[in-house]
Amino acid sequence: MIAKLDIIIVNWNSGNFVSECIESISCAIIQNFKLNRLVVVDNGSSDDSLSKIKPNNLPLIVIKNEQNFGFGKACNQGAIGSEADYLLMLNPDTRLNENSLWGPIKFMEKKDNKNIGVIGIQIYNDKNEISRNCARFPTPLKMIYRSIGLDKLFPQIFQSHFMTEWDHKNSRIVDQVMGSFFMIRRKLFNDLNGFDERFFVYYEDLDLALRARKKSYFNYYLADASIYHKGGGVTENIKSKRMFINLQSKILFARKHFNFRTFIIVYFVILMLEPIARILGAVFRGSFSTIVQISKAYKELYKSNIFNKNYNIPDK
Repeated sequence: MIAKLDIIIVNWNSGNFVSECIESISCAIIQNFKLNRLVVVDNGSSDDSLSKIKPNNLPLIVIKNEQNFGFGKACNQGAIGSEADYLLMLNPDTRLNENSLWGPIKFMEKKDNKNIGVIGIQIYNDKNEISRNCARFPTPLKMIYRSIGLDKLFPQIFQSHFMTEWDHKNSRIVDQVMGSFFMIRRKLFNDLNGFDERFFVYYEDLDLALRARKKSYFNYYLADASIYHKGGGVTENIKSKRMFINLQSKILFARKHFNFRTFIIVYFVILMLEPIARILGAVFRGSFSTIVQISKAYKELYKSNIFNKNYNIPDK
């Protein structure tokens, strides 16, 4: 039986990116699988990105939200009613190649790979370089030493979050693949109740990958297929807001996956020691604009973290 795929793209003020991404999908459709649905979930965009989308004879569905509900919740919306074998969460600032879809589907369809739950592929950046973006699952110790910058000061001793020491030219099992191309078995996605919507953006894909691993499914990086990814996306111009959301998601991840005593230690490090480490790093680099961004991000973080209901006992 031919494999079926649903593609879900979350759009938020992505300009020309989303229409160019959809155009590239047409070039990656071959007869070996069926594209059941291409779902674009718009998170309250204020630009004209939606008006630029052309169906290109694809089974396009557009869902319009009145506000930005975050990446995870939008993906869950797009997955509702899916009858496909696989779901692909695809960033709007990506461009697919001819082998971008069939390569990972073909791999997942092999009988020997039934324990592979999530698959990602090789990603090229603006410089035509392979992005080294597969990541490791955080532990309390790793999260602490990365928060105070020890992985940057002593990279030979302390591992970074991303597997930058590996050239990403070969395929292998990894902890986490890049969320810009995140293909998952639809049944597994449903069994895990999709993305945890408490993560507005950042860490939601890491959380899902870890929950899949706890269900005895592996995450796999396939180097035999590739896409282009601009990176940074539409948030690259609002650094303090991006930093704030990233920190908030990191705290939520720690609360969800670490025991309470360990979480308290990690929480203290993130709130009290990490800003000092970030500011010292900015001073050393002579980047005083970064200090302003750090100050804005942590001011927002302190205001939002006193009684954050997301830090109660996790339910997923």
